[in-house]
Amino acid sequence: MPQTETDTESATTAGAVTGADAATTADGANATDAETGTGTAPGTAPGTGSGLIPAPLRIDGPYRCAVRLGERTALAAAPGTEGTARWLRDTLGAAFALPLPPGPDDAADTLALTLDPDLPAEGYRLDAVTNWGVRIAGGSPAGVFWGAQTLRQLLGPHAFRRAPLAPGRGPVLPQQTIEDAPRFAWRGMMLDVARHFMPKDGVLRYIDLLAAHKLNVLHLHLTDDQGWRIEIARYPELTRTGAWRARTKIGHRASPLWDERPHGGFYTQDDIREIVAYAAARHITVVPEIDIPGHSQAAIAAYPELGNTDVIDTNSLEVWDTWGVNPNVLAPTDNALRFYEHVLAEVLELFPSPFVHIGGDECPKDQWKASATAQARIAELGLADEDALQSWFIRHFGRWLADRGRRLIGWDEILEGGGRAAPGGGTTELGLAEGAAVSSWRGYAGGIAAARAGHDVVMCPEQQVYLDHRQHASPHEPVPIGYVRTLEDVYRFEPVPPELTDEQAAHVLGTQANVWTEVMDSQQRVDYQVFPRLAAFAEVAWSRLPPPADRDHQDFGRRMTAHYARLDALGVDYRPPGGPHPWQRRPGVLGRPIDGAPPNV
Repeated sequence: MPQTETDTESATTAGAVTGADAATTADGANATDAETGTGTAPGTAPGTGSGLIPAPLRIDGPYRCAVRLGERTALAAAPGTEGTARWLRDTLGAAFALPLPPGPDDAADTLALTLDPDLPAEGYRLDAVTNWGVRIAGGSPAGVFWGAQTLRQLLGPHAFRRAPLAPGRGPVLPQQTIEDAPRFAWRGMMLDVARHFMPKDGVLRYIDLLAAHKLNVLHLHLTDDQGWRIEIARYPELTRTGAWRARTKIGHRASPLWDERPHGGFYTQDDIREIVAYAAARHITVVPEIDIPGHSQAAIAAYPELGNTDVIDTNSLEVWDTWGVNPNVLAPTDNALRFYEHVLAEVLELFPSPFVHIGGDECPKDQWKASATAQARIAELGLADEDALQSWFIRHFGRWLADRGRRLIGWDEILEGGGRAAPGGGTTELGLAEGAAVSSWRGYAGGIAAARAGHDVVMCPEQQVYLDHRQHASPHEPVPIGYVRTLEDVYRFEPVPPELTDEQAAHVLGTQANVWTEVMDSQQRVDYQVFPRLAAFAEVAWSRLPPPADRDHQDFGRRMTAHYARLDALGVDYRPPGGPHPWQRRPGVLGRPIDGAPPNV
């Protein structure tokens, strides 16, 4: 990790000297862990309180003198930083019982927030200076907020609690300067709330967890065969019928086990407005996903005319209760196009995100091959085949979104398409609509092809960053799915393929970890699969790390020792380094523990 030179009294890596080792009181006497607030929880090793994750770009310090925040510490917020000031009062104020009243930014004992246009947009500089206080400057309001997240980590795990453990004792951090900025603009996590619904409070909690790791995109997978999770006023049956299923498969689709309880739920439009506003206050963009033309049985169950009515009895379909790739897909009709235009019109009113995800993945073509209506549409448009029909479907919505100032993003299948029949034989490619971007999930190939074609890319290959996949080969992993991907594996993930030129690599907007919830039926199960691997992913997305083979996983592991205490304070039910607790296991629930082949849950 790059850093500036420091004198012999300072530490040379983030977290190398922390807690009681680094912090001293103003008169030079060593401060204890309890005094500084930078130590770990009782019963754990001292000196691990400020192992920062993600790793910052440069650290000057920490030095053997301390900066204390107390009851007289004022909070000075320059114009544009008021949101971070509110967040600091809500979090640090609650954790340490600090009033943090407003005050001038040039007084002693001040926590000052300011903007500095010379810094990168999401970059920040944090100065902690003895007998003065803490100053956080950001290149934008977002940069100031990320600097405040770093400050929270520097103050130790107690800063992640909601009430003080030792009232009257202000936190202390070592004197130091940190300069930092992210590598990627898109640092995201996809959360599947369609397979298992996560109530609103759980989504808000995950927004806070993303913010704590300097991730700035929440991709919400809102619709699928197993449930429709967003209220659409024009089409009330989408939630009245489509948000509920009669029962749920437990484990892999081959499992004989069923949960016979009805399952479901949805977010009202006011819930969505609250989620989006809560995220925006934390500089996180919420990207909605409405999956089309596959993964649509919940919508067809609500409105049977959306399906291929000349092939199957769509009136008999119900919201799907098992997992896998569903054959029941949307019909390529004008009615289906208008229906989803109306749906997306309401979605655009709720989500200001420049991107709208339309899925586009795993769309079997069997019904289209058997459908006279679909075949007539292929002939009418002069398309080569059913793959080209899907490309036409996706391109329609790409243009529709572009006309409204938004950009389509979809899974890498949207690159496929066959094309139109060309005069004299052969085909011409349909291509993606201008401005469309690709989520590359089936490995790197889709992202490479998209970047070479001039399309922006978010790298999220399942082989590296699908967090529903098991974390160890042990039979004790709960419902083991897919590839074994350890904490170290995620840490060695590289989002930019080496095959790309610099010009092509500039199309890699960033990266995203995906959390599919077929076998995650509770907040605890989601926590177990996501953490601690999301911490490693966050460092990959934020920090400018060396090539994977040269990454210092031992240093990362040392910093994770401090980070586990933060996760404990936050109440995250993560996977322990030594394997699952007995209560985290799911004995008798069938998974799909395979290696070398796609899991296809």
